[in-house]
Amino acid sequence: MPRLSEVIAALDALWPPSRAEQWDAVGTVCGDPDAEITRVLFAVDPVQEIADEAVELGADLIITHHPLYLRGTTTVEAGTFKGRVVHTLIKNDIALHVAHTNADTASPGVSDALAGALDLRITGPLVPDPSDPEGRRGLGRICELDHPETLREFAARAAAWLPPTAQGIRVAGDPDMPVRRVAVSGGSGDSLFEQVRAAGVDVFLTADLRHHPVSEAREQSRPLALVDAAHWATEWPWCEQAAAQLDAISERHGWGLRTHVSRTVTDPWTAHAPSVTPPSISGAPN
Repeated sequence: MPRLSEVIAALDALWPPSRAEQWDAVGTVCGDPDAEITRVLFAVDPVQEIADEAVELGADLIITHHPLYLRGTTTVEAGTFKGRVVHTLIKNDIALHVAHTNADTASPGVSDALAGALDLRITGPLVPDPSDPEGRRGLGRICELDHPETLREFAARAAAWLPPTAQGIRVAGDPDMPVRRVAVSGGSGDSLFEQVRAAGVDVFLTADLRHHPVSEAREQSRPLALVDAAHWATEWPWCEQAAAQLDAISERHGWGLRTHVSRTVTDPWTAHAPSVTPPSISGAPN
């Protein structure tokens, strides 16, 4: 079986840490480089539920998309929820490795997996990586549908094919407008509206859309149509893609690794209550 250091070297070749944003915290959080690795669990969030799932599974390594300590820390005391995760992992000889923005811009990366989950044909990156001579790496993806459909139908596609969450799918735009060209970006994407507009797509699917950026995007002379899915749901497909990549490496090296993708929903929103129009808004007397 491979040692952790060998597996990490393979992962760093897929998602080089040098390509992560400067503010990011990627790489190995805990683990013995000489420890043998037999089972690997992929997940979006390094939360306690995932640590407990790894213990139950008998995993030696967890690979998550989101960092555990994005802004650093001065303690791993077990009374804190992040410290408890670290204690659980170390007590059970489980390593934790993070691939975040270096996986976002990889080829294939997070947005490739999102496009694949929606059965979209990728034509190129939304924000190309200038250091990539082949023009395949970068943030987000520009895609096409094989056959045009309405915005309503496209939103229904996202609701049916992405993992279900309490939020579901929100839409900004005319539900009957035709959609053929699509931009997608896993995770928070309202900082990319300028690039989306320049790409000339019909709709942008991403997550964490805020009121003011969306309002401004809708008030432009050519309004953007937007589809807002839950952050976790837009990044979970990467776990399956990443597991398949490690499976291929394991087979090539004869490692015999067993990979697993967590189905635990770690989206923080747990329920959704449909709105009821108040009488003062509907026009009925107060």
